[in-house]
Amino acid sequence: MENIAPVVPEEYSRKSWKHWIDEDRDCQDTRQEVLVAESSTPVVFQDEKECRVISGTWVDPYTGNTYVDPSVLDIDHVVALKDAHLSGGDSWGAIRREAFANDLTNSASLRSVYRSANRSKGARGPDEWLPTNPDFRCQYIREYLGVKQMWGLRPSESQKAVLEYMQKICSDGEVPTLPQ
Repeated sequence: MENIAPVVPEEYSRKSWKHWIDEDRDCQDTRQEVLVAESSTPVVFQDEKECRVISGTWVDPYTGNTYVDPSVLDIDHVVALKDAHLSGGDSWGAIRREAFANDLTNSASLRSVYRSANRSKGARGPDEWLPTNPDFRCQYIREYLGVKQMWGLRPSESQKAVLEYMQKICSDGEVPTLPQ
């Protein structure tokens, strides 16, 4: 009988999820594209080439605050790259990982948010983190689940339990509380 070694999942490396590419070759990388798309006022560019956004108006859904300086914003992967990796993305090739990391086809995949909010979230899912803005929590849960489903990613066991609970709370018209 042949010994078959168990498949060992690939260790997560952010470098293996190439992000902020300029897919349409218009000189705006994914970050700039999201800033342009999400500004509620016309953006101002650094120069006439229109490659880099230097001002606009963004409402961070995670905090509910408004910002005009894009340098204080991060572009958040609603399903963090590490979360995607741990929930099935570890088996994807480089092209699919890049597509996920730069997904402009689904407006819920990437969000311009205050950098501090994004960094407090880190790679955590809704079983460990929720936006401080209570008015966005249910939408965040829906968007998170939508992105996972769109990409065929599996929630972890802890995520499943919390997500089911939060979906019920949201459908009852209540607001989920921050995880303890």
